[in-house]
Amino acid sequence: MLSFEKTVIVYNKDVPESYRVAQKAAHFFHAVTVTPDSFPEDVSFVITVGGDGTILKAARFYAKRNVPIFGINLGRLGFLAQANPDELEWAEKKLKNGEYKIQDRMMLSAFDDKVTALNDIVIKGDTFSRTSRLYLSINGKQVCDYLADGLIISTPTGSTAYTLSAGGPVISPGLDAVVIVPICPHTLTARPLVIPADEQIEVSSCDTCSGIKLSADGQATLDIKPDEQIVIKKSKIQAKLVVLNRENNGFYGVLREKLQWGVAPR
Repeated sequence: MLSFEKTVIVYNKDVPESYRVAQKAAHFFHAVTVTPDSFPEDVSFVITVGGDGTILKAARFYAKRNVPIFGINLGRLGFLAQANPDELEWAEKKLKNGEYKIQDRMMLSAFDDKVTALNDIVIKGDTFSRTSRLYLSINGKQVCDYLADGLIISTPTGSTAYTLSAGGPVISPGLDAVVIVPICPHTLTARPLVIPADEQIEVSSCDTCSGIKLSADGQATLDIKPDEQIVIKKSKIQAKLVVLNRENNGFYGVLREKLQWGVAPR
């Protein structure tokens, strides 16, 4: 069950309406408001006000603390969010009446959980105008050499984000799997891979290549040396997302509503 004793409202300061909605939510939940620049550690429940990016940032911080997250959407898509600003009072009643479930969502880890991601880890060259030579191995066995703009390693949660835009498959969040998708590969034979989540992914570039960059959820970015191997695997920690009990709020209903999946043209 959720504990509302130490509820925090995280708002996106770059979205003008976010602060107003956060103040309204704070009134309903008797909570304090903060920005992603100042996450407090001692909390029992987190409500984010913004887009999916705000949820992703909060998830990377609070997953290791087992704190559930509930999203109020002010973004364009809001695939992970559960309510709109005009549903605040209704959402409060649903939450306090226990009409919800808490979903554990798989996360990815690089450098032994020093970098974690709820959506994806993306590896790209640090030279904007050139493709990169990237080598992919799984469990120590060579799989593929890519000449591409980059490589996306995604969780099922992230399969509806950048991975989908790059031609990857949609994966139900209940599956324990990882998706590997090359970005604009210079070949006709490289296709997305779906592998078991307990397998270890290793990515490196050639020693004579320029450096590469790694980003987690499109937010946290690291510079990687050309001779440095990146090891990516399923994280030991999981994000906890609060999902309301409402009609058509399962994964497939959200897929159809948010992405117009399978909706025939009129």
